[in-house]
Amino acid sequence: MDIGAAAQTTPAPPAGTPELLQWLWTFTAVRIIVALGIVGLGIVLSKFLVRLLGRPVARRFERQSVAQTVLGLLRVSTVVIATLIGGSMVGLGLGDIVLSVTVFSAVLGLVLAPIVGSVINGVFVLADNPYEIGDMIELEDGRRGFVDDITLRYTKIFTLENTFLVIPNSQMRERDVTNFSAEDERTRLSIPLLVTYEGDLNQARRLMERAARNCDDVIEGGPDIRIGSARYPAKPTCLIDAYADNGVRLVLRFWVRTPYKIPRVESTVRERIWEGLEDANVEIAYPHQHLLFDETSGQARVAVEEASDRPDIDRRREDSGPTGSTGDDAPTGEPPTE
Repeated sequence: MDIGAAAQTTPAPPAGTPELLQWLWTFTAVRIIVALGIVGLGIVLSKFLVRLLGRPVARRFERQSVAQTVLGLLRVSTVVIATLIGGSMVGLGLGDIVLSVTVFSAVLGLVLAPIVGSVINGVFVLADNPYEIGDMIELEDGRRGFVDDITLRYTKIFTLENTFLVIPNSQMRERDVTNFSAEDERTRLSIPLLVTYEGDLNQARRLMERAARNCDDVIEGGPDIRIGSARYPAKPTCLIDAYADNGVRLVLRFWVRTPYKIPRVESTVRERIWEGLEDANVEIAYPHQHLLFDETSGQARVAVEEASDRPDIDRRREDSGPTGSTGDDAPTGEPPTE
């Protein structure tokens, strides 16, 4: 039976307001409109609740990612509740809705499996807290950036090249992630330098330490920096790393206050080391070899044979002619005649 036929069989509208509302509720179109209105009201209410509870939730949870996740769940829950209420208005019970969702999920299980996996991994990322919004991290492929957002499905990274990386949480948990901003932002850097054996080794070490101390972003000194149960000097320190084949390998270790401009700091320190090498008795080593001969090195024997001592060579020269060719086709030095 269509709506027009139902309207013809429906009695005339009553005079009282309650009776009028009951009479209007008998129409399916009215119930659908009311259900859609409730869903729309739920969407508006969810946004209002997020604005209202945003600051209290942010104060309750110190981690910004967790606060944003809680507010997102609040918004989704409000919309879902409004949808359930609207569905009941048009005759859909809770059991029917749950059954429909179950069947739909079973049919699209293969499609939803990666999304569900990312959501589960997102819960572990939020629980393990390997990084937080605003932290500077480095991926295993060498790309660095700042964490811009963490959701249940993905992590959004703002790279130093002014680009965005959106990586599913299932992949982020499998990667090796270096967090430069975790707890203590101070980061130790190392710069190697290979100098010759003939130079002044102590002067080379003092030169490298002085080059790092004169950089603004480098920690010049102070109390030792503690990492776990070990303590390391805060001032720049140059150590002898190894006696290599072509020279002595030195390693300059120094601490920077923040890890956000590491390439620029390293470049500045290298530039000042290069400037200091001009007036120092220090030379950068390069691959080279020295060959030494003495009375114990043996003799190099070279045999030189005359052509007259080799009759086989004379025969080949006679057979080949002036140009070294053999046979009747050998040129005679005269132009050919027809």
